Amino acid sequence: MMTDKQDAPCTEFVMPGWQLLEVSGADAAAFVHAQTMNDVRALASGRWQWNGWLTPKGRVITLFALAMLDTQRFWLIVPDFSAAELAARLQRFVFRSKLRLLVREDACVSGAFVAAADAQGAQFAHDITSGGESATFDWGGAGGARSLRVAIGAGAGTAQDWPEAVARWNAYDLSHGLPHLPEAQREAWTPQMLSLDRLHAFSLKKGCYPGQEIVARTHFLGQAKRELVRVAGSNLAAGAHVLADGGTLGSVVVATHDEALAVLAVERPPSGWSCAGTPCHQRPLLDGLAR
Repeated sequence: MMTDKQDAPCTEFVMPGWQLLEVSGADAAAFVHAQTMNDVRALASGRWQWNGWLTPKGRVITLFALAMLDTQRFWLIVPDFSAAELAARLQRFVFRSKLRLLVREDACVSGAFVAAADAQGAQFAHDITSGGESATFDWGGAGGARSLRVAIGAGAGTAQDWPEAVARWNAYDLSHGLPHLPEAQREAWTPQMLSLDRLHAFSLKKGCYPGQEIVARTHFLGQAKRELVRVAGSNLAAGAHVLADGGTLGSVVVATHDEALAVLAVERPPSGWSCAGTPCHQRPLLDGLAR
């Protein structure tokens, strides 16, 4: 895994698979607030938050960044899920709401290992020109500076293909506890199991949304018995079991190179772990991605 900051490219690189869903209209804010697990009413124009969509049983379908461009326009920046599928599934709940769900196939999402100009924390930089539109986000944390850029129209084709940089980006996300959910891991975990409270990605106070009853009950009854853990080892793969003392501690959610994020029992032995027949151990999660 690449960890030396000197290796980090400064040039923008394309983030393959990242997609953009735009929600706009007079009822956009109310709709997004009612459907997602975080408090959208706490946002202001020019600010963003981690957010996600849950099943009625409180399992995470997808995690995304939600950016409020203005009171009637939002961007859902989705790293691990089809924006077209998300739009189709959300469309079933629109009913008579005055809004539009638009998959921005003309958008390019890119990353860079540099500080975001004119963006800091939850405040993003939004630029509209005659030739296009872009937003730049501060995506950095304890692992160093990063920026994410979403561009439509002019400037959307300037980023380069750079697989090594994407691998470094994904390893950075993993080390900070930001889970990228492969298809087999969707609808398997509650926000608490994925420790999404670390990212301030869900709300316990906003009122009803899909899965809210399960999320609230888990919190207020103290039933969160599993949590997200950063694991180092070899032969790590999504779905593999982490074992210790002859029992199963949990399973891997996502893995990259020699590290993984796994959902494990809160009460667990500190050592003697194995995964896929080889030893593994816990590493601390880095901070800084919360917004």
